[in-house]
Amino acid sequence: MLRFSCEKALLQSAVATASRAVATKSSIPALEGILLEGTSCLTLSGYNMQTGIRTAFEAEIHQEGRIVLNARLFGDIIRKMPDDIIVFSCDEKYMVNLTCGDASFNILGLSANDYPDLPEVIDDFSVSIQQRTLKAMINQTSFAVSTNESRPVHTGSLFEVNEKGLTVVSVDGFRLALRREPLERIDGGAFSFVAPGSALNEVEKICEDSDNLISIIQGKRHLMFEAGSTQLICRRLEGEFLNYRTAIPRSNPITVEVDTRAMLESLDRVSVVISEKLKSPVRCVFDRDRVYLSAKTGNGEAKDICSISGDGNELEIGFNNRYLMDALRYAPADRVRMELNTGVSPCIITPVSGEENFLYMVLPVRLKAQ
Repeated sequence: MLRFSCEKALLQSAVATASRAVATKSSIPALEGILLEGTSCLTLSGYNMQTGIRTAFEAEIHQEGRIVLNARLFGDIIRKMPDDIIVFSCDEKYMVNLTCGDASFNILGLSANDYPDLPEVIDDFSVSIQQRTLKAMINQTSFAVSTNESRPVHTGSLFEVNEKGLTVVSVDGFRLALRREPLERIDGGAFSFVAPGSALNEVEKICEDSDNLISIIQGKRHLMFEAGSTQLICRRLEGEFLNYRTAIPRSNPITVEVDTRAMLESLDRVSVVISEKLKSPVRCVFDRDRVYLSAKTGNGEAKDICSISGDGNELEIGFNNRYLMDALRYAPADRVRMELNTGVSPCIITPVSGEENFLYMVLPVRLKAQ
């Protein structure tokens, strides 16, 4: 049965990574655990039947084997052990002995035969991108992923890979978030898929803030994100994703430029009177070189003025404060261009200069007549 020794920090990091995909409650007890496999290296896996994470690291394997341990208990033990070499051994009855310095624990494991296999991802198409870039792209689009299960395909983000680069799009019926980055090379031609939002949140966490590459591999029904010695495997979402190209109106007569932070602060100020119980749109009047913001609820009334560049032709338009603030908060630019048309047309937010590497669309809220 499995016997190994390794540094505590390496094991703790691997347990934390694999635990992200462990089921919190499952009718299959093994799925509440982490699968440990010792061969040439030590591999830890977590799997909740939707998303699986597998991570490997160098350890001294004294005897090859496999066992499943309760993720919460095992994680707590490793975390509380002193910073030293951990020695792990288990017998044929799945009794595990863990020692580190003067601390020792005995816990009972489960047979690895009860653990379902993670899906195999046969490489149909693949692409590689810097981890920090993908991390930013997911972060700057995932806020607009739908939580409404009636359109399951929109509970994920669309990934499009072609000669122009990688485009990631999220949409929830009230807003749209798009990020685009060039790619050095793509293998197997252009392809696209929809990845579940819950899995992408974990992909964001396994990406480091580094130039190291992460590979995205598309199989027939599954996807694999591979960063170094860590792999995340998830199911692709099926269905017809919104045709975002036709959904974004681009011939908008009004264009103004705003300081992202100043606009955010103004919105934040007038949002003070808005609450979960007392919802109300923020009324914006875009005038020459300024926008007047106001909100009115049973709590009271708030008003502010934010400087802009350009003339809004006194356009009056209402927004859900949170949706507009999200778009500004995640926009990776200090200044943005806002394209407007009418009081019932979407607002488009893009960079002021350079490549159009992001686009946010926020639908307005109808205003009651004052």
